Amino acid sequence: MQVILRKDVQNLGEAGDMVTVKDGYARNFLLPQNFAEIATDGAVKNREQNLNRIKAKQEKLHAAALANAEKIEKIKTLELSAKAGESGKLFGTITTKKLAEEILAKSGVEVDRKNISLNAPINKIGEYSLLIKLTSKVKTELPVVVTASEVLKESVIEEVEVEETAAETIEAAVEEVPETVETVETPEADCEQRAKHAHGGVEPAEQCEDPFNASNQAVIEE
Repeated sequence: MQVILRKDVQNLGEAGDMVTVKDGYARNFLLPQNFAEIATDGAVKNREQNLNRIKAKQEKLHAAALANAEKIEKIKTLELSAKAGESGKLFGTITTKKLAEEILAKSGVEVDRKNISLNAPINKIGEYSLLIKLTSKVKTELPVVVTASEVLKESVIEEVEVEETAAETIEAAVEEVPETVETVETPEADCEQRAKHAHGGVEPAEQCEDPFNASNQAVIEE
């Protein structure tokens, strides 16, 4: 199937490109996500008319990506610190979300965490390298150095990790509990409550009449 890309798609092309893809890939991903449109006669004609505008837009985005890459590269080395054990194991793992926040704070560039790739999970002190994809054509690398802000015993880290896992499990279970259903009082229960209130909180000796007693039931005619 031939489609015209509306947006840049990694390893496929840029916005405005006309490419051939498998039907399933187009119908299950590109079209529903608005990454592309089917290359009908009308769409092709419209593309040709707007090709210059599309290219100008792409050039503008490319220039902005290059400027952002330069800002990120000025960081030179992303230095982070975290609590670690005696063996160098970190108190938790530094995630791509955390890295994106640090990059934003130090360069002013907002990066989608999905566009950050690591050469290895950051779960120990040491040196790492991350790859940031700003567009399909603009990428930049940034060294990462992780040091220990505080050294803890391995047993303490393990205990905290167990507690955090248990807390997350409980939180997830609580979220799955359905909302409380409002209790509906029966006429008999309502009567007893009113009688108890009238007697200063003391249960009255006589019983309320049961509205559902056979002698009080209304006969429903079909």
